Amino acid sequence: MSLIITDDCINCDVCEPECPNGAISQGEEIYEIDPNLCTECVGHYDEPQCQQVCPVDCIPLDVNNVESRDELMQKYLIITGKA
Repeated sequence: MSLIITDDCINCDVCEPECPNGAISQGEEIYEIDPNLCTECVGHYDEPQCQQVCPVDCIPLDVNNVESRDELMQKYLIITGKA
């Protein structure tokens, strides 16, 4: 499943540059994650980098976008052109 940024976001700007897929962008009020681009860093890192750098722990799994690790890997392969 992809990740989501909650209303606890303080707009500190540290998550956006850490995303290897460009899935994080500034929304109207807080940062947002595009579920079509989020692979939870599968294919790039062992753990989601945005979660690692977030100082307020506001990036949980998005229960509305459930994907298996295999599905996330397939998405990574498509996004990176390796499919």
